[in-house]
Amino acid sequence: MKYILLIIIKLYWLFKAKNKPPCCIFKKNCSRYVYEETKKKGFYVGLLALKYRIQNCKYGFEIYTNPNSGKLEMILPKGDILETEKIAERLLN
Repeated sequence: MKYILLIIIKLYWLFKAKNKPPCCIFKKNCSRYVYEETKKKGFYVGLLALKYRIQNCKYGFEIYTNPNSGKLEMILPKGDILETEKIAERLLN
């Protein structure tokens, strides 16, 4: 099953529009993240990573400056908080 998911992701990369601008809110895009998690940790972890990204990589996030650290952070739609290092550069500019 692990290899089926990896093949599906590779097919997605092959057929996705190359001229379309990135829309992922994470620094490491969703398909790359799910591919790496699946390859390293297996099918089940890959599916969990896919579910997490589908639920959170959409509009409804909020970027704010943490008053304690002074760093930019992002609150995801499900309530998780991302640190600056994990946020896509295009959203920080």
